[in-house]
Amino acid sequence: MTADPDECRRFLEAHPDIAFFEVFFTSMTGVPRGKRLRRHEIQAVFDYGRFLPGSILVVDTTGADCEDTGLVWEDGDADRLARPVPGTLKPAPWLGPDVAQVMLSLYELDGTPNDLDPRHLLRRVLDRFAADGLTPVAACELEYYLVDAARAPDEPPQPAKSALTGRRPSGIQVYGLPELEAHAPFLRELWSTADVLGVPLEGAISEFAPGQVELTLKHKPDALAAADDAVIYKRAAKGVALRHGCEATFMAKPWGDRAGSGFHVHVSFNDKGGENLCASEDPQGSALLRHAIGGMRELLGEAMAILAPNANSYRRFRANSYAPVAPTWGVNNRTVSLRVPAGPAHTRHVEHRVAGADANPYLVLAVLLASAHYGITNKIDPGPAVVGDGYAAAAQSKSSLPTNWFSAVDLFDQSEVLREYLGDRFVDMFVSVKRTEQARFFEVITPLDYDWYLSNA
Repeated sequence: MTADPDECRRFLEAHPDIAFFEVFFTSMTGVPRGKRLRRHEIQAVFDYGRFLPGSILVVDTTGADCEDTGLVWEDGDADRLARPVPGTLKPAPWLGPDVAQVMLSLYELDGTPNDLDPRHLLRRVLDRFAADGLTPVAACELEYYLVDAARAPDEPPQPAKSALTGRRPSGIQVYGLPELEAHAPFLRELWSTADVLGVPLEGAISEFAPGQVELTLKHKPDALAAADDAVIYKRAAKGVALRHGCEATFMAKPWGDRAGSGFHVHVSFNDKGGENLCASEDPQGSALLRHAIGGMRELLGEAMAILAPNANSYRRFRANSYAPVAPTWGVNNRTVSLRVPAGPAHTRHVEHRVAGADANPYLVLAVLLASAHYGITNKIDPGPAVVGDGYAAAAQSKSSLPTNWFSAVDLFDQSEVLREYLGDRFVDMFVSVKRTEQARFFEVITPLDYDWYLSNA
């Protein structure tokens, strides 16, 4: 579904002072890329679309071409057609009073949705639920750090100083109110910006490390819109932070001795009448919810390349860290991967706690929902819920998730189930991009290499 050209006409009439428009697309790596256009150019984007090179679909995290995909030279770097996403043309106040933005999705020149566009990939999975009369309800929670915007080369980041006190945070102070109040100007502007963007941003907490925060997004009976919210929110948080002299980083593990940043997704499933099919007086939820958890649990290892997409992602998974390390589930238990939260019977759902904040929201939702659909369709039993320490239970069972980037990509490549849901072409291209990234990442000799091996080897 693409935006009606009248959406743009109405926007231009209502916002005569907007002079520039940033149009952006989110590729496999989750990094928004696009163009800044002038006012007289934007209506044509809604009328006819805008051409973008096909290679943008498969660039790596740094924006470099991944030639092994075959979408660079062999393809002639041919254009695809970018069309606006309905409802996403909004002012972008952090970029200035005269700037707006709009999201794009990519299509082939004949109008067919491009099968490497993460938005279309999520839609492909959602179509499976629609065919069964089910609607996933989803909400995203993202943890991230506020750090100093200025950083010397090869130096680690520093937690951002408070604009109010000038002091740098120290200590954990989880759920601390002074830690939130220290960044009140940032939070106030972020909430007001989210309101302008139509993103349902809710409460904030100080997380488990100095400078780490988490804000929640309200659940929606439209998982694609929920993923759109997460992408738009991340972009806004980064922009607003810079206006306050700091940087919002969604890197999974900025420091080895501090908490990593997770991306938690809350999911339930409605019937055609809008009733929650996970609802149950049983704290473990309905049979359908347990089957969804069974599928998620069974495919967690095969999905890790999406949930933890970068080399740094795997530094987050440590015992007793609030980051899960095994395919476990439980009720009201934050030491497991798949948690059924406490609450009234009608709110029953599962919180998927594995993904890192560095993961692509569209792809995270695509793989966890594909896994849930697989579990529901095949009535997969998740096994007994973990009671108590999920880390101890994982150690006793000797079950674990992939512990490094290479094994995770290999497992994803070999997953017959995820290939069936996501398509062979997408899996092949994602694996090609990640293997290119792996080669480039490990070509770099780090200072630690010299410290450990220059004299000792």
